[in-house]
Amino acid sequence: MRKLFLLAVTMMVSAAAMAQSKVYFTREISPEALVRIYKALGVEATGRVAVKISTGEAGGHNYLKPTLIRDLVDEVGGTIVECNTAYGGKRNTTEAHWQTVRDHGFDSIAAVDIMDEEGNLRIPVRDKKHIKYDIVGSHLPYYDFMINLAHFKGHAMGGFGGVLKNASIGVASADGKAYIHTAGKVQSPATAWSNLPEQDAFLESMAAAAQAVHDYFGGRVLYINVMNNLSVDCDCDSHPADPKMKDVGILASTDPVALDKACLDIVFNHKATPGDDNKPLIERINRQHGTHIVDYAERIGLGSRQYEIVELK
Repeated sequence: MRKLFLLAVTMMVSAAAMAQSKVYFTREISPEALVRIYKALGVEATGRVAVKISTGEAGGHNYLKPTLIRDLVDEVGGTIVECNTAYGGKRNTTEAHWQTVRDHGFDSIAAVDIMDEEGNLRIPVRDKKHIKYDIVGSHLPYYDFMINLAHFKGHAMGGFGGVLKNASIGVASADGKAYIHTAGKVQSPATAWSNLPEQDAFLESMAAAAQAVHDYFGGRVLYINVMNNLSVDCDCDSHPADPKMKDVGILASTDPVALDKACLDIVFNHKATPGDDNKPLIERINRQHGTHIVDYAERIGLGSRQYEIVELK
């Protein structure tokens, strides 16, 4: 009987170990490091490749710069993709967004596609607790593969922004952003901000939308978080707060849940020193219950919070 018990325990431990997702990590933040960590994932981006970034709100300065991402985009023959925003600013119309793209230099390194320039497309969601579908740009079918290249940082509404936010709010059209932000209440940016739901409903809607994009590509998505310029504010803020925590590195995985969880753990477990303070970012994440998106994304089957860090030397 004892042997059977020990065998059962061993099998449970083995199963737990197998459930761990690999998250690759490099302390170097450079164009070469981005290509190296992409190759470490062992999955080749093939066909028509979309590289989803944030082009950054005009006036902001923390977004991932063209000089940093160019080598990776070239390596995969990718097209930089974005969608319009649902708030007032310099990216809420296609015309203004194109000007920001040019001002920030993204069109000088690769082809750029504002995917909702010609309208919307609905794609299915598995989790219909809040949203019944995901509304994305009509150009999404142009692509066979997506590299989700996110700048990990704080966020005023989500608490933090990583690959889950970049897959959900980021890939959603302007109407889709309104739909997610209101947890399925409205689809118009004009009425979204007067119809905001309780916080967890918003976070759960983001998780469902991120899963919809992952499913749409049949899992042909790679996820990368760059942990630099760790402001409490998102790149969608035209006047973000200065970062208080020093740059960490680049992390990547085929599992978006494991990746965002690993980045959160780095922030929460960081030992603050003068000039390198994680407390403002932790306070922002906790204020918005930001970690709930990772918990819920695991619950609906998008990925696992269990991970193994593989550091690249």
